[in-house]
Amino acid sequence: MAVQQTQILPSPFLGDISKQYAGDLGKLTAAPLATSQFAPTVAGQTDLQKQATTLAGGAGLGAFEPYLQTAGGYTGPQAYEQFMSPYQQQVIDASMTAFDKQAAQQRRGISDRALQAGAFGGSRHGIAESEYDAASDMNRNLMRQQMLQQGFGQAQAGAQQAFQQQQGLAGLVPSLYQQDIAQLGRVGATDQAQAQAGLDATRETARLKAYEPYERLGYLGTGVTGLLGGYPGQYQSTVMPNPTPLQSALAIGTTGAGIIGAMNPRPLFS
Repeated sequence: MAVQQTQILPSPFLGDISKQYAGDLGKLTAAPLATSQFAPTVAGQTDLQKQATTLAGGAGLGAFEPYLQTAGGYTGPQAYEQFMSPYQQQVIDASMTAFDKQAAQQRRGISDRALQAGAFGGSRHGIAESEYDAASDMNRNLMRQQMLQQGFGQAQAGAQQAFQQQQGLAGLVPSLYQQDIAQLGRVGATDQAQAQAGLDATRETARLKAYEPYERLGYLGTGVTGLLGGYPGQYQSTVMPNPTPLQSALAIGTTGAGIIGAMNPRPLFS
């Protein structure tokens, strides 16, 4: 007897597009995807950043040391000597000469007055000159000491001022270095960020290019899935196989036996 088989199949064009999708998927995934072309990369340091690093580890690191060393030379009991005026002795000598000249004139005035009083050469005249000489010498020494003290004070002030200046430079110069280092670092970081953006854009472009076939095939797969799941254009296919020779012989025999039986009916009671 014939066997009837019924199948519910998608529309023929859906079967074709499904086969196309499966074939394309197999080809695309047959070889591994080369990911090295879009592996993350980091932009290297710029020249400005390298310069900032070199400056920070070189001259900028101990920029204060020379100034502190110089400042150390302006301390101690002998520090004033290098600030003494080279003309001080000349000034002292000129001042002493002027003082001596004036003192001599005043001493002659004592003699002139003694001569007028008729006491020239007397004891009173001698006492007056002795007292004047003692006072004049004392004033002369006092004047000289005052000039020396004044020069010493000025030299001490010069040493102290130089010390303070070197201390100020010891703090100022490193801060200037730090400003330069910071500025170089900021500008260098901006350049590095720009370079990194370029690398990222190149990597992203390579990634998009590599994954574009996969995304395109993914869109196709999504569409095929939707069509296969809900497309109403399905049809039924009924397959009825042809009988085999044995089935035909058995069918013929059965049919013949039926006919013969019908022609020669058996009696109901023998």
